Amino acid sequence: MSSLSSSFVQIKHEDLRFYENCGGGSFGSVYRAHWISQDKEVAVKKLLKIETEAEILSSLSHKNIIQFYGAVLESPNYGIVTEYAGGGSLYEYLSSEQSEEMDMEQIMTWAMEIAKGMHYLHSEAPVKVIHRDLKSRNVVLTTDKVLKICDFGASKFQSHTTHMTVVGTFPWMAPEVIQSLPVSETCDTYSYGVVLWEMLTREVPFKGFEGLQVAWLVVEKQERLTIPTSCPPSFADLMKKCWQAEPKERPVFKQVLGTLETMSKDSRLPEQCNSFLHNKDQWRCEIDATLERLRRLERDLSSKEKELEERELRLRLWEERLMERSNFFSPIASGISSESFFRSQSQESNSAKISCLIRTLSNGERERERGNYEQCGFPAANCHVVLGPVSQKHRNKLIV
Repeated sequence: MSSLSSSFVQIKHEDLRFYENCGGGSFGSVYRAHWISQDKEVAVKKLLKIETEAEILSSLSHKNIIQFYGAVLESPNYGIVTEYAGGGSLYEYLSSEQSEEMDMEQIMTWAMEIAKGMHYLHSEAPVKVIHRDLKSRNVVLTTDKVLKICDFGASKFQSHTTHMTVVGTFPWMAPEVIQSLPVSETCDTYSYGVVLWEMLTREVPFKGFEGLQVAWLVVEKQERLTIPTSCPPSFADLMKKCWQAEPKERPVFKQVLGTLETMSKDSRLPEQCNSFLHNKDQWRCEIDATLERLRRLERDLSSKEKELEERELRLRLWEERLMERSNFFSPIASGISSESFFRSQSQESNSAKISCLIRTLSNGERERERGNYEQCGFPAANCHVVLGPVSQKHRNKLIV
């Protein structure tokens, strides 16, 4: 363990009385429990082993970050013990009927609290942290409705971060995280924009789409969540800035806080925002229309992939037939390798030998299979060469 680990309060597993499962976190399940010796209600995230999450949490202290109490270091009962947020997750709240009571003041308060917690992680914590899995499920409410950011299982110390593996949840993930490219703290800004969209719409991001479908839409098609036309312009502008494809063009959280502060002073915003929140039926169809368009786009991709698979099968059959016929020729019988034979014959009269080989197939096969090669980017003049599987480069040509 590192020097940070030495600051852990080591909690005995027998000192915890477990109750119900509160949900799943990164790499573990979270339970409500009673810390017996301290007579305190806590949340315990059970883990297979203790890694960097405990180190990260032990270095943090902020009112909008879940409070770390200690860790259970007894194999196999590893766990992280934190404060228990009795209000559940923000995701659960937004999915409940209670969320219908939300107004502009509530959204602004929560938007500020999340931004303050993220600004602390990026700029004020003893060791700067990139969360990498900011989403409504990883923001919890205390009983008095204060928001706290939790679940640092996917997080990294910023100074240790260059390239990242793919972690997180696709609808909230920035394009560079999906692609395992080098990341900066603004990958969390992208996720923040999605959480803001959730609070405004009370909808599930990319509802009905699987993770890899979302990844394809976001990275390859540059798609983003639908911002209804009646959304207050200042909120719409902030979300669009958070979702810029280029990380350097996204605001850092100090800028986000400045923008929210300016918005809070806009006398027109409360009426705009409350009208938007309470007239969901008027703009919900815009989100539905976008989801249907994306489903059609994904179906088109699936159709193209099926066509590609069929084409690759035809190419493999063609290659097998070529190999069978090449084995029938005299070079094998005379002890000369096929490779040497084709190389020497190509130097003398390449086109004649190609014609001879191709004529062993029917005219219909020849034209059809020549077309297959040309469509895949192979010159027809080289069809005597036995090729391997279609490369990704050629696959991409077909998909496009």
